[in-house]
Amino acid sequence: MKLRLDLLKHLKVEDFIEEAAETAHRFKPEPLLSKTGTGSLSPSSTEECAKEDARNMALTRKLLERASASGKPAEKPN
Repeated sequence: MKLRLDLLKHLKVEDFIEEAAETAHRFKPEPLLSKTGTGSLSPSSTEECAKEDARNMALTRKLLERASASGKPAEKPN
């Protein structure tokens, strides 16, 4: 998937919150006796990858709609 930097200015905090809520189940806290201060990220399944791709496409469509509603059309990527 190509990164659309021209759409970044149309992102809202709610977009980040929604994505964080969708992926939060993959983050595991560290064991209580560990001293690193970090947790871990469990690997994603094929099904989760497909869902992530669908969410990314939906977000891109939403950002394109916001761009057209703002009166400034999004630049087309090269």
